[in-house]
Amino acid sequence: MKTKVVLAYSGGLDTSFCIPYLTREKDMEVHTLLVNTGGFTPQEVTALSEKALKLGAVTHKTIDIRDDYYARCIRYLIFGNVLKNNTYPLSVSSERAFQAMTVTRYAKEIGAEAIAHGSTGAGNDQVRFDYFVHVLAPEMRLTAPIRELKISRREEINYLSGLGFDFPVEKAKYSINQGLWGTSIGGAETLTSMGELPEEAYPVPCTKTGTETLVIGFTKGEPKSLNGKDMPPLELISRLHLMAAPYGIGRDVHVGDTIVGLKGRVGFEAAAPLILIKAHHLLEKHVLGKWQLYWKEQLSNWYGMMLHEAQYLDPVMRNIETFLENTQERVTGEVGVRLYPRTFTLTGSKSPYDLMDAAFGDYGEGTPAFSGSDVEGFTRIISLPVTIWQSHEDKQ
Repeated sequence: MKTKVVLAYSGGLDTSFCIPYLTREKDMEVHTLLVNTGGFTPQEVTALSEKALKLGAVTHKTIDIRDDYYARCIRYLIFGNVLKNNTYPLSVSSERAFQAMTVTRYAKEIGAEAIAHGSTGAGNDQVRFDYFVHVLAPEMRLTAPIRELKISRREEINYLSGLGFDFPVEKAKYSINQGLWGTSIGGAETLTSMGELPEEAYPVPCTKTGTETLVIGFTKGEPKSLNGKDMPPLELISRLHLMAAPYGIGRDVHVGDTIVGLKGRVGFEAAAPLILIKAHHLLEKHVLGKWQLYWKEQLSNWYGMMLHEAQYLDPVMRNIETFLENTQERVTGEVGVRLYPRTFTLTGSKSPYDLMDAAFGDYGEGTPAFSGSDVEGFTRIISLPVTIWQSHEDKQ
């Protein structure tokens, strides 16, 4: 009897190669699963389903997890203003955790004996998929054909062509992963420390000129309105992307330490995530206290690092989420944003909880909250420990 395997399928070159390879070379019964985290239109979902079956899959299924992905992950990335190395909004890192968990659950539901993925042997994704299978279904056999064969993209194309399946060379030139929280882009230019991705590498062409303004409304830290119109966060993220990405906003290259120990570069396009994180952070600066902001930054960095390194299921992540959610009670208000070609600025914010309160004074101008003599006594006291330290300097 053939081994029943569930393949984590995206429709890209690597997972397309895996279907006929596992079917023909490994004599396995392949069932493909497309986990939609926001990177596909309904038309693309239909086309990829047909493609999987044409390539040899016995069955194909698509599971849309966008709502769950937002509720259990993205909202915490917003709460924490999470940017890996102050740059990358963890577009793929966060998706992979939820894709891997969904694939593992589905494999158990249909009684599969194995799980396959199309990761190479040099990247982070192999660790992420393997990790969640080991934790959630240790009895499952794991197979990763691209990693096991150490095969090049050109060799994959040739294999598919030899079977009568065409895969355009230009389409295979860049490795693109699109999702709700941004798009990652890998290519020859990102394999070295010096190299710029060309315009054609980005999924959304930079076509807008001039400038426009918009207003984002937050309720307890979550984005809930755009230009005065209330809408669910998922719809807001999608609309913001459509408005801002054509300006070329959100493009950058992330450089970081990978799980497998290598330094890596990856391009990305994430207009909506970057705008939302920066807007949310500005609002927090107005409504949260100094030490709330300080400790949020520490824990948010840990949360992002743990998520990036596949540790989503570690119980400390639930502890950090509890802290982050608690800090959002007063993060309600609006933030103005101005869009320009290649960049954006924040024009200001307003909130009923704004701590920049004129009733207590205007910084640098005047205040009824304390007097000059109060400041004299205050500075004398806070300077005393260092004054004492300095008094012993000449004894060294």
